[in-house]
Amino acid sequence: MKRATSAGEKRETMRLSDADEKFLLETARRSVESIYGGTPPAIDYDERPTLGEKRGAFTTITKEGDLRGCIGYIIGRAPLFETIVETARLAATEDPRFPRVGASEIAELAFEISVLSEPEPLESYDDIVIGEHGLILNDAAGSGVLLPQVPLEHGMDREAYLNAICRKAGLPEDRWRRKKVNLQTFTARVFSEEDYR
Repeated sequence: MKRATSAGEKRETMRLSDADEKFLLETARRSVESIYGGTPPAIDYDERPTLGEKRGAFTTITKEGDLRGCIGYIIGRAPLFETIVETARLAATEDPRFPRVGASEIAELAFEISVLSEPEPLESYDDIVIGEHGLILNDAAGSGVLLPQVPLEHGMDREAYLNAICRKAGLPEDRWRRKKVNLQTFTARVFSEEDYR
């Protein structure tokens, strides 16, 4: 079941048809396949004008349920289609946490896409809604991003989520308790190949 939130509606999270979502998931897979000689993805923006809008997005790759790569952009800087082509390839080849995806692995991979709303400043930690809000932390000592699905997937409450974003930014996990940190929130339209099986 695809995940969408009421907060996402308010923040104008991108509305995509099922056909557009399927197309983007196929695009992500074909982008990775093309690293090893597959046909590169292509688009006709006249047929899919929504995918020409600039939106931030992440492509997440898993293998047997475990993370295999995840890279994206918070702010849209290119048409959504091009962003997915690029982030899929980067997630497969440039995520520093993992070795490069090999050609023999591709059939075992699963793809998930998160299309983001524009970030907004967080006024109070109490405003964080688990499962709806992604977090962006920007600090002089480090920065990090966590997608809205992360606390759900790891059973985090708000405190654990704040600890996690501090760790992701390379800060002590209790930094948010000792000193208010600069946080923004965003929502996401999240969909995966599993949604369409």
